[in-house]
Amino acid sequence: MRDLEFDQQHVWHPYASMREPGPVHEVVAAEGVWLQLADGVRMIDAMSSWWAAAHGHRHPRLVAAMQKQLQHLPHVMFGGLTHAPAVGLARRLVGMLPPGLDRVFYSDSGSVAVEVALKMALQAQIGLGQGGRMHFASARGGYYGDTWKAMSLCDPVTGMHSQFGAALQVQHFVPRPPIPFGAEWDEDPARNGLGAVEALFAKKAYEIAAFIVEPVVQGAGGMWFYHPRWLSGLRTLCDRHGVLLILDEIATGFGRTGTLFALERAGVVPDILCLGKALTGGMMSFAVTVASRRVAEAIADGPAPVLMHGPTFMGNPLACSVACASLDLLAEGHWQAQVAEIGAGLRQGLAPVRSLPAVQDVRVLGAIGVIEMRQPLDMARVHAFCRESGVWLRPFGRLLYCMPPFVCGPDEVARICAAMVRIAGWQE
Repeated sequence: MRDLEFDQQHVWHPYASMREPGPVHEVVAAEGVWLQLADGVRMIDAMSSWWAAAHGHRHPRLVAAMQKQLQHLPHVMFGGLTHAPAVGLARRLVGMLPPGLDRVFYSDSGSVAVEVALKMALQAQIGLGQGGRMHFASARGGYYGDTWKAMSLCDPVTGMHSQFGAALQVQHFVPRPPIPFGAEWDEDPARNGLGAVEALFAKKAYEIAAFIVEPVVQGAGGMWFYHPRWLSGLRTLCDRHGVLLILDEIATGFGRTGTLFALERAGVVPDILCLGKALTGGMMSFAVTVASRRVAEAIADGPAPVLMHGPTFMGNPLACSVACASLDLLAEGHWQAQVAEIGAGLRQGLAPVRSLPAVQDVRVLGAIGVIEMRQPLDMARVHAFCRESGVWLRPFGRLLYCMPPFVCGPDEVARICAAMVRIAGWQE
């Protein structure tokens, strides 16, 4: 049986039906911005393989870091043991992050990093004498992963609440931040969205452990870019009502929005921060949850003084080593010019579709480009067109977007834009 035929019958792909699995492209190699298919066709990975391969595929320094680590210590349990790659990565992260975020917990995926953050918040509130705070709050339009608790905080309409219903714990939601990034800020809480947060906290803060949100850019829940002032206002309200603030920078961290971390745009420091995806440059799955000293000490003061979590592959030396190499590349600073150039190319290349009646909005921030359609896209047609155009895109619903690797040059960015413009024109 040929590989693709076996795949269709036995391999379950994300968000796919095993009865009608849909077509897949077989990738045999990847280098830089390019994916090579089994039939020799090449496609630009305009998605950075779900936003992770920020430096492109198989960057020589990342490959070398993993090969070197393989010769000594591919894996060892982290309970009761430590190693130089884990210590070195924590040292780099603490040096990059705002002062106060300096307690580093490793895990193996972004969704698990969110689960860990939620556990931290609950245990910290118990340690602070606020054991009644057993729920969480978020803004509509968010996405935090597919594991159980994270899923309960994703958007209740576009997320998976309709499939899992009452099995998911009921959480608290406020409307998504209404003022777009780049628009003029409105000080009126009734219009800037903070009034809804204030109203929620006034009624329910006593049962809310933490508010979780993606800073400035809501990713898979809607690709919405919102005004940073909403985030700074949220920080003030959380402090006023004793609610911890969790920021999920799994998608936005490490330069994607044009700043090293999206939180910098608001001048906000959360109590807990989640990072992943580009952390290893897309070489392997890995994530971290970073907490403040206050959170860590509150947990230590609780009835269970240890954080109740411990993944088998926590602190994996291979992952830590390649993450250190990825952060070293970022520290050299080339990403800033690369992201700025990509952003300029996306603004220019996507501009022609702004006037199309079928297009609701076009938005660009950092190295993220989004065309929001008025009607859902034909996924099967887009999938086939990717091979034809030589550009890999993976839209969802009405959203056609790209997050190219930072090493994409002007020609590749132009090619990505041309493919997106062509797809957007189908509905005219």
